[in-house]
Formats: sequence, C-alpha cells, structure tokens
Amino acid sequence: MSEEIRPLTIDVPDAALDDLRDRLARTRWPEAEPVDDWSQGIPLTYTQELCEYWATGYDWRRFESALNTHGNFVTEIDGLDIHFLHIRSPHADATPMILTHGWPGSVAEFMGVIGPLTNPTAHGGAAEDAFHLVIPSLPGYGWSAKPTTPGMGVAWIATAWNTLMVRLGYDRYVAQGGDWGGAVTTYIGMQNLGNVRAIHTNMPVAGPSPESLAEPTPQEVDALEALGHYDKWDSGYSKQQSTRPQTLGYALVDSAAGQCAWIAEKMWAWTDNDGHPESALSKDQILDNISIYWFTATGASSARLYWESFADFGSGTVEVPTGCSIYPKEIIRCSRRWAEQRYANIVYWNELDKGGHFAAWEQPALFVDELRAAFRVL
Repeated sequence: MSEEIRPLTIDVPDAALDDLRDRLARTRWPEAEPVDDWSQGIPLTYTQELCEYWATGYDWRRFESALNTHGNFVTEIDGLDIHFLHIRSPHADATPMILTHGWPGSVAEFMGVIGPLTNPTAHGGAAEDAFHLVIPSLPGYGWSAKPTTPGMGVAWIATAWNTLMVRLGYDRYVAQGGDWGGAVTTYIGMQNLGNVRAIHTNMPVAGPSPESLAEPTPQEVDALEALGHYDKWDSGYSKQQSTRPQTLGYALVDSAAGQCAWIAEKMWAWTDNDGHPESALSKDQILDNISIYWFTATGASSARLYWESFADFGSGTVEVPTGCSIYPKEIIRCSRRWAEQRYANIVYWNELDKGGHFAAWEQPALFVDELRAAFRVL
C-alpha cells in the first residue's frame, strides 16, 4: 500500500457542465403537490426555481476556484483513495484537528470556518486558538473513491482517519464532526488508538435513560417530541438509504433535478430557517454542495454508508475528553444526562439559541466560537 500524499486539483470538465445544463433543460417534471406547504416534500415551484438557477445563473467555477485555493490531496488507505483538504495554520504550535462532514453535506460545509480556525489572529481570536485543519471527504462522497466491497462503515472510517492524521505527521490531534461526522468522531474517541486527545461533536447521539423518561426535563420533553417528529415525518430517506441504496442511486445519479430535490429538501427540513431554506443558506451555498454530489456521481455511493452503519450510529462508550454543542434545530437533540451515558468524560457542554443541523455552514461564527471555547477546556 502506498502512503504517498498526492496533490489534487478539482477540475470538472466543460462537457460535464454542458451535460448538467442539458439534463436540467430536459427534466420531465411531476405535477405540483396538492398542498400549499412542504408536507409532501420540496415544492415543485421551488425545485424548478433552484434548477433554473443551477442551469443558467450558478457559477461552478467560482466554487471550484475557492476549493482549489486550499490544499486538496488524495492518499490511499486500505486500497481506497481518500480526498482531503489540508490547511496548515500560520501559527506553528496550532492544534491539529480533523473535521468530518455528514450526509447530505460535504467539505463545502466548512468553507466559511477555515480562515478563522487556521488563522485566528486575523479573525478576532488569539494565537492559542489556532488549528491545523484536515477536512476529508467520506468514502463514497465527493472526490474520495467509492468502496467496491462492504465493510467501510464508520468503524473503518474512524481507523482510517487516525491513519491519515498520523501519516500527515500529527501524532496527537483532536477531532470534530456532526451527523455521520459525529458518528465517525465518536468512533475515533471510542477506539482511542493513542493519538486523539479530545473530541467535539455538534450531534451527540444517545438514548434516554429510564430515569429521564420517568421525569423528563423541559429540554428532554422537547427533544423527545423532535425525535417523534423525525421518526414519523422526516426519516424516510434514512430507511431507503439504509436498506436499498442501490435502487435509489439509479435516479440520483441519472437525474440532476432528482439529485437536487433529494438534497435541497434537507436544507429546508434541517436548518434553522424562517420557513424557507434560503434564510439559512444561499442558493449558491445549496448548489455548491449539490454540485459536488452531481459532478462526482455519488448519489448511490454516499447512500451506502447508511446500509453499512446506520444501526451503529448510537452504540459504544467514549472515554476521551468530549465537548458537545447543542443547536436548537438539530434533528436529534441530546440532553446532557442522556449523553453522559455514552460520553463518559464530557468536559464542555453548551446549548445555543440558534443554528441547525449544518452548524459550521449555517452559523460559522458561532461554530468557530464553540470550537475555540471547547478545545480551550478540552
């Protein structure tokens, strides 16, 4: 196995851009939903508006250039190429940190926090708040290779991320993530292979204790209601992706409008917005992320992580120092006493008053403040 670190330039061919516009122009649309809200899914008018902008107004080259201003690299781990951004801080003593995205996210989630985290003195922070950042694409996501055999779920990814950090020369590091990134980060803490110093997650996952169910706090009542809503109205995507990702994948990889709708609906459902996703994220931000899935044809391969690991999302105990930031519109919100059953050494806990599932993307300044505060303690 080669341990070479290979530079990568993101360069989507012009033919792929032309193909996207052609497919969008030839979309066969369904009829409009017979309701006046999002209760049956993303509305036809908004999907058409987003796809029209994707075809005629959106500038992929702008985002591609922004990606390429950071260091993109690929390295092989257990036969699989892993793509990652690697941005070293100008402060030599910065803390190495690996940031992991989830679904339906990507490295695009972290674009707004790279500068403040790596160069805090230029963004209102102190030199001791600096981080060297490693931001990988999950296997089967973005420019990471697509696994061709089963077994590369969150446990494998956690081990691979440890290998990656050590390979980059970071014998001691911290880890952060939400969604699948939170599951991977939790597994890094559970495995504790001798290199991770501490972890932070904006989506700790732990079930309620019998005591808390008997006498729940107001926050726990709210969390249980949110979990009930998720189970009844918001979890269909996970059932499909965890049971039949291949069947779904044919539509997502072939239909640009379908891939757009599948992801954009979550920008409404999972962000802290005023009823419209663009009050939390701009059209360009939404399409930056969707474009990664489209141009890399990862609709099926990204979904397979659910087939691999959905049952393992909330299992195991973490002993390493842990920080948790709880955002009010997170899809699964944990109380501290629930979390303490799984994370045995919580040394930072904060509940915020705004923000949703895509913490770094929606609220970059708050996210940066949380990581600075958490890792000062951790």
